[in-house]
Amino acid sequence: MHLRRLFIGFFGTGSLPYPRLSASVLATILGLIILHYTGMETLFMLAFVITIIAVFEVNRYLMMYPDANRSKITISDATGVWMSLLITLSTAFALNIPYAIYIGSILSLVSFLFFQTWKPSTIGWMYRTLKGGLGILLGNIFAGLGGGLLGALLLMILEKLL
Repeated sequence: MHLRRLFIGFFGTGSLPYPRLSASVLATILGLIILHYTGMETLFMLAFVITIIAVFEVNRYLMMYPDANRSKITISDATGVWMSLLITLSTAFALNIPYAIYIGSILSLVSFLFFQTWKPSTIGWMYRTLKGGLGILLGNIFAGLGGGLLGALLLMILEKLL
């Protein structure tokens, strides 16, 4: 049971004062380390596998604790941030601006948090309509996709300005 909470709470970030922000920052740092040492394919596959496992684990957790505080479920934030990082940094690698990787990393985190908080359109619909782990995970994956696209767009605008 403790291992499940550690997984669902993304290394204990679900118990911190600002769980979503804490998980997002930790996921960004871990994502950058994974990207540096193993590459984009590994981070993508890790995000994919963890998302699949997390849907089932979150469902099991919510069945055991139906009144659980959902803000403690932060594994979804990690997978969303990783999607945002993958998209933004794939653009950053292709651009010719100084410190593109660092700027892209920050933009991907901030853009993900923006979409996660705002929850526009499909993202908000997923959070409200889809139940259990599927809604929680897909909402953050789509926030990550939106954040990644916004981060990439902002990087391309920055390149044009420089």
